[in-house]
Amino acid sequence: MEKIVHKSETRGSANHGWLQSKHSFSFANYFNPNRMGFGVLRVINDDIVSPSKGFETHPHRDMEIISVPLKGSLYHKDTIGNEFIIRKGEIQLMSAGKGIAHSEFNHSSTEEVNFLQIWVHPKEKGIEPSYSQKEFSEEARRNQFQLIVSPDGGESVKIHQDAYFSLANFEESFSSVYEKKLKSNGVYIFVIDGQIEVDGQQISSRDGLGLVDLDNFSIKALKSTEFLVMEVPLA
Repeated sequence: MEKIVHKSETRGSANHGWLQSKHSFSFANYFNPNRMGFGVLRVINDDIVSPSKGFETHPHRDMEIISVPLKGSLYHKDTIGNEFIIRKGEIQLMSAGKGIAHSEFNHSSTEEVNFLQIWVHPKEKGIEPSYSQKEFSEEARRNQFQLIVSPDGGESVKIHQDAYFSLANFEESFSSVYEKKLKSNGVYIFVIDGQIEVDGQQISSRDGLGLVDLDNFSIKALKSTEFLVMEVPLA
């Protein structure tokens, strides 16, 4: 069993004026050869975008891109005809496939937007690009794991990979066992806010923890905590 701890303060950072970004893994001008991802999980960016600012139209290819708004709302537009607003409580997944271009802007002219942008390598390259967006009830993840991303879709958004993402809001002192969907997968946990203990390891807000060769494991909230569990293939 292996544990990989990434403390919040060790993340890479970028200040573009309109964009403040923290990088859990190597991205853009931040390069750390020991932080190239976790299995097929390639990017976790913690982005804060100024009012009315955003990412101009730019291309992607062969990447599954998940957006998780934490505060505010984003305006999305892409070259396959999608034009949506995504808010906290919703999850967006864009499969770039053989090629897509998109833009993302802060929908508000007065408030910042904060969101996680997560990239996952797909199981197969060159697929048709696609887009999915769904709303998830906060109550449905109180003291339980709420599946938000899976290869099966259904009530979750569909990813073209054997990956499973779950959100959870645990009240202080609550504990539960996470049961992996696939034994061969690894698990990466990102704490959005709060503090939890995972198999004896404590992690706090914006920390990350990778778990390899560990099957089912217990997570206990040391204070009220919102966190994201990303179960992904390791190769």
